Amino acid sequence: MPGGGVVAGLSYAGTRHDRKAAKETEMKVNKLDHICIAVRDLDAARKIWEPILGKAGPDDAYVDEPEKIRVARYWLGGVGFELMESTADTGDVAKFIEKRGEGVMLISFNVDSTSAAVEEIKAMGYPMIGGLRSFRDCQFAFMHPKKMNGVLLEVIDYKWRELDAANESTLNQR
Repeated sequence: MPGGGVVAGLSYAGTRHDRKAAKETEMKVNKLDHICIAVRDLDAARKIWEPILGKAGPDDAYVDEPEKIRVARYWLGGVGFELMESTADTGDVAKFIEKRGEGVMLISFNVDSTSAAVEEIKAMGYPMIGGLRSFRDCQFAFMHPKKMNGVLLEVIDYKWRELDAANESTLNQR
């Protein structure tokens, strides 16, 4: 795009000065980490999605008490695809479904360091929702959807060791 550039993977138009300033604070996104689908009934949703995904069950099923969610995670080409059900009426997934209905709730970008990414995001003028949160051996944080075309965007520094182990197992079987 003439006169434009890329900031945090997003195109923009601007002056040379704007592009130079953006380059100095450009955030590195490693990959799309996961996509979350908010559902009312996880067991019913699994029956819908698993035949389409070619899976007999989730690759990782878990309950995240602090986030008030029950999750079925599937690995698809190195990206997580998650079905999330709220475990409480006060949970964010329940609130999302009440407001918007079931569907895509968030997209997550994998970064090297969530805390560093959050500082860069704030420096670029993007508002965050809350602060850093913990999950297993990593941290994650959310950007406000009002600034992201209505999309709840997450940054996470999850290491995906499960995929390394799965890939190693596949290579050993050959």
